[in-house]
Amino acid sequence: MPRNGGANEAPRRGKRAANGARRDPDATRAKILAAAWHEFAHKGFAGARVDAIADRSRVNKRMIYHYYGDKERLFVAVLEAAYDRVRSAEQALDLEHMAPEAAMQRMVEFTFDSFVGDRTFIQLLNNENLYKARHLKKSARVRQMHSPLIGMIGGILRRGEAAGVFRGGVDPAQLWISIAALGYFYFSNIHTLSTIFGRDLEDEAALAERRSHIVGLVLDGLRPRAGPA
Repeated sequence: MPRNGGANEAPRRGKRAANGARRDPDATRAKILAAAWHEFAHKGFAGARVDAIADRSRVNKRMIYHYYGDKERLFVAVLEAAYDRVRSAEQALDLEHMAPEAAMQRMVEFTFDSFVGDRTFIQLLNNENLYKARHLKKSARVRQMHSPLIGMIGGILRRGEAAGVFRGGVDPAQLWISIAALGYFYFSNIHTLSTIFGRDLEDEAALAERRSHIVGLVLDGLRPRAGPA
């Protein structure tokens, strides 16, 4: 994956390939990662083939092993990239400067919308759960990625409690699991649910209805409770 240098660091120049073209290590890693993401998402870890990744990325296998070591470490890199993409987008929402209820609504909407646009994240996670997170446990980065998210949600909850719009005692990690689950289950089971209920749950109106339902459910659950605890 691309690595950022310091502010005063001169741009790195890649070595020249045999045909005289200059190599770009970061671009090569990115092409490999994109091809591997597609392969693992659609075929799972067991079914994915490095040969297919090489063909799709147009990078030879030797370079794939040079940059990522082996198939397992490449899969870990794909999982890290998938989490990193979502976590980075969440940080860019700038929720700290929004009113608590508006910030929480935006968080819920963003989480739901992230599943609408790209189902490969669900496919990757479903496959890794079959392995009981065997590969993800080898990541040195994944826990660090989630710490700012939980801290951000905790800050929204504290501001909401201080303003009297949210009740106290809500665990931000538990809340995040609930928010993610409300969208994740819908999309990971959308075909069976559509069949069971005789409705096209991928229809634009159905998606809007589900989105609104989840926002209302979360906000209602956070509001102060009337009467004795």
